[in-house]
Amino acid sequence: MTLQDYISVVSPLNDTAMAAARERQAQLAKPPGSLGRLEDLSIQLAGITGKVHNKIEKKQLLVFAADNGVVAEGVSSAPQSVTLMQTINLTRHKTGASTLCKHFGCNITVCDVGVNADIKEPKVLNKKIAYGTQNIAKGPAMTREQAMQAIITGIELVQNTDADVIGIGEMGIGNTTTSSAVLAVLLDADVEAVTGRGGGITDQSFLKKKQVIKTAIDVNKPDKNDVFDVLAKVGGFDIAAMCGAFIGAAATRRPVVIDGFISAVAALCANKLCPNSTAYFIPSHASYEIGYKLAMDAMSLQPLFLLGMRLGEGSGCPLAFEILDAACAILNDMATFDQAGIDDGYLDEIRKGDKFTVEGKA
Repeated sequence: MTLQDYISVVSPLNDTAMAAARERQAQLAKPPGSLGRLEDLSIQLAGITGKVHNKIEKKQLLVFAADNGVVAEGVSSAPQSVTLMQTINLTRHKTGASTLCKHFGCNITVCDVGVNADIKEPKVLNKKIAYGTQNIAKGPAMTREQAMQAIITGIELVQNTDADVIGIGEMGIGNTTTSSAVLAVLLDADVEAVTGRGGGITDQSFLKKKQVIKTAIDVNKPDKNDVFDVLAKVGGFDIAAMCGAFIGAAATRRPVVIDGFISAVAALCANKLCPNSTAYFIPSHASYEIGYKLAMDAMSLQPLFLLGMRLGEGSGCPLAFEILDAACAILNDMATFDQAGIDDGYLDEIRKGDKFTVEGKA
């Protein structure tokens, strides 16, 4: 199948199932809306799957690993070799994200789409497109064909996954630089407004990072209305593959969880290519990176929790999976007013939209 084939099968959420889920939420023994986002999530899940009652049993984190040639400009505090080591460590439950996956019983697949080394660890899925991208400060990161290859790789990996929910993460030194560049172009935003410190750099390196991004955009002149052009010129193999994974999840009518900043930028790319896919996205944590909120606002999405996280790897996804599981449990297992033996007539005025003070008086 071509990318357009996958995009064409992504349909809007099932309104009938969502209406039925809302009706059941209204029957549960609680004040209307009192479980907040848990209620919203249960309704969204119904729209995604077409079923009122859902279960989150098989949980899958997909991590796309790739190196970025722009590290030659000194934009990262970590050496490029960290990409290789952490890609392997992810398969051994030794990183932040994989430790959380092990703790919560989530599966994790680590896919090499562009690490600048040969990986002999058999648990790392080899879908290498090239040994890292080119330096975006000097020219395009990749060819347009490689960008398409990366996107299709992400889609196909999701297609071969039978999980109930999928999380999208990454591993790659220098990818907050490429993500910031992609975001600045897509949103026509100032580099300063979208660029954070990533894994942590000095003030001097931070200034250089922003200058490198400006240079990359000036040198490559990516077209903000052409996602492929943006990804090929200033993106990364990881971002492109993640973009494909978001589309792939929507094409198979499954919820897909956004991790942090880089994952959010990849989701925004998917949003631009396939607007219908956005309804399938579930943000996890509010990333510490300043560009994250701009990406969320562009998609009209709000994160589920704020923990000051900025690790990446998909570390927010296992936590979000548990929140989704809780949303399902509420809708599936909570008693209705009838089952609880409660006359819900006292809620009639509230349901009509009347407002009450804390003391219960109008």
